[in-house]
Amino acid sequence: MAFSSRLLSKSKQLCGSPIILQQQNAIPVRYFAKEAAPQALKGDEMLKNVFLDVKKKFETALGILRKEKITIAPEDPAAVTQYAKVMKTVREKADLFSESQRIEHTIKTQTEGIADARTYLLTLKEIRIKRGLTDELGAEAMMMDALEKVEKELKKPLMRDDKKGMALLMAEFDKVNQKLGIRKEDLPKYSEQLELKIAKGQLEELKKDALEAMETQKKREEFKDEQMVDVKSLDIRNFL
Repeated sequence: MAFSSRLLSKSKQLCGSPIILQQQNAIPVRYFAKEAAPQALKGDEMLKNVFLDVKKKFETALGILRKEKITIAPEDPAAVTQYAKVMKTVREKADLFSESQRIEHTIKTQTEGIADARTYLLTLKEIRIKRGLTDELGAEAMMMDALEKVEKELKKPLMRDDKKGMALLMAEFDKVNQKLGIRKEDLPKYSEQLELKIAKGQLEELKKDALEAMETQKKREEFKDEQMVDVKSLDIRNFL
């Protein structure tokens, strides 16, 4: 039970694709709720339904983790692959977002209503920074350069409802993807690579926690042994 809960607590993304990403760990309640829009219910009833839904998903995930064999060996590709498969099963059975889906959902909800392309890209950057993500490929700067080029050609800020202008920007983005070697048909592969990177990062965290726990337990046992030796060395005659 404790180990299963520990696994669940290590399930936020550590990296992403096509931009290589990094992040913290811990599953928020909305992760289990799949961030679905609530129905038009009274406050108490809505909260009750959300609680029951989260509870059901959590118990489903724990049930799977109790049965699966997890090898905490981030240096072993086979162990990483197996762990990734287990976590994929957890997501599918508990109806949870994959990391790629969570990134997509966050972008969709936080950029909704943004009128211009520049603010949209800056918002993507804010999302990346707030979530502790890194752009190792430099794609962000290349996208901004592409926008600069298009706006210079249009001689005005690019609005997202400008179909002609957005078509120009998408063409420039295609060039960026080509430079980075990113193809739309490879997105499933990128998603799989993302999950493997996440799995490895989570196993590294779990291994670190396990070693720290073992060291703490070892120190406690050593202290206990020292205390027992001290007591045995006392001369009872001193107390008579």
